[in-house]
Amino acid sequence: MELCLKHARNRHRRSVDRVADLMGLANKWNLYKWMESGRLPAVLIPAFEHACGAHYVSEYLAYAAQRLAIEIPQGRTDDESVAALQGMFADAVSLLVRFYRDEADADHTIAQLHRVLSATAWHRENIIKRIEPELDLFASDEEIDDA
Repeated sequence: MELCLKHARNRHRRSVDRVADLMGLANKWNLYKWMESGRLPAVLIPAFEHACGAHYVSEYLAYAAQRLAIEIPQGRTDDESVAALQGMFADAVSLLVRFYRDEADADHTIAQLHRVLSATAWHRENIIKRIEPELDLFASDEEIDDA
């Protein structure tokens, strides 16, 4: 929670009071109480993260449950991103081989594997979105005229 609030202060110039206001809390002291105890009600996590502009609480909860959290894709991919993914795989496998030879740091290896898994999961979700497209709420004017 502190990281989220630090992000809100540094990136968006939002105080704790402003975050509480954006969350729709009637009493800002509740947010201070939850910060002190570290017990933010789960139903308020999305509002808190939205007000702060960061998702550290959700990422922490996923990590604590030994789950991988990924950002859901917003658009289509191109050949460059697939080539970058292939490069990430090559780098990760090379680093993994070096780790098992005791030539690479465990934390760096884990971080690189996490990046590859996240990127792969991102592409998986992107494929799912192409199979089941979402409603286009922001259609261009031409598409509206044709309808």
